[in-house]
Amino acid sequence: MNAPADWLDEVPWDGQGLVPVVTQDAASGRVLTLAWMSREALAETARTGRAVYWSRARSKLWHKGEESGFTQKVREIRLDCDADTLLLLVEQVGGIACHTGHASCFYRRLDNGKWVETDPVLKDPAAIYGKGAKK
Repeated sequence: MNAPADWLDEVPWDGQGLVPVVTQDAASGRVLTLAWMSREALAETARTGRAVYWSRARSKLWHKGEESGFTQKVREIRLDCDADTLLLLVEQVGGIACHTGHASCFYRRLDNGKWVETDPVLKDPAAIYGKGAKK
């Protein structure tokens, strides 16, 4: 087996062939999203330096920013101590990581038993994806 495959073999892929990945802004440290990667997505991410995930909803590779233009330039790929979660340190191009138009997918905070939006929408999703965009 060649060396490039060896590092992929060290990831304990789940029963669906996936591993969770936390994506964090390399400059600010802000957590941007939690997504999933397949072996192919991780290999493509490492090869290109651009974040590629596995879309569980669409059952296909998802090149971050393929529709929105808000790509993620990968600065580092890390594997946690249990080797069951990845961490991507990225430069978030355009400052928007979430399909809702927020900078981060974690824009709600639990406050007195209610989820409260704490961060502004930076761009209307309809302006990013078209009129039928989900919020």
